[in-house]
Amino acid sequence: MTPERMLKRLFSLLLLCFTAAAWAQAPAGASPLFAATLHDLNDKPLAFESLRGKPMIVNFWARWCGPCRAEIPELVAAHDAHGKHGLAVVGIALDDNADNTRDFIKAYDMRYTNLLAKTQGVELMQSIGNPKAVVPFTLVIDRAGNVVGSKLGAMKKAEIEAYAKQLLGKN
Repeated sequence: MTPERMLKRLFSLLLLCFTAAAWAQAPAGASPLFAATLHDLNDKPLAFESLRGKPMIVNFWARWCGPCRAEIPELVAAHDAHGKHGLAVVGIALDDNADNTRDFIKAYDMRYTNLLAKTQGVELMQSIGNPKAVVPFTLVIDRAGNVVGSKLGAMKKAEIEAYAKQLLGKN
């Protein structure tokens, strides 16, 4: 093999390595979420793909999580104010018990769509950019299914409102 050919191969290999490294560090998208099958509050499977095409604020939460409880009223308010304009607020409970989750949702008057992650909650959050699977964790997804924002920790009213307006083109 000629030195010139070896140099070209080395350069190609280095380019491939740099491209792979950049791809591996790119932020996760919503694809794993849209590929997931979650459960509704009647414990029936629901393909998340069925929600594609709607602007969404998707909030992962747990009954035992204090910050999750604190942000629920703000998510309810966003649903009430913007749901009629097309915004979907979707809660994903890290729970596998539909009865307990239904009782909690009723107690907190969570009028927006809620789904159960069952046993896949941790893996799902890790695959979409939350490596430690901490809650609350919120994704903001546009009509095309692209993640346009995310937040680890409780969202404040102003943040939720700004995202709702962005998603609905009210800026």
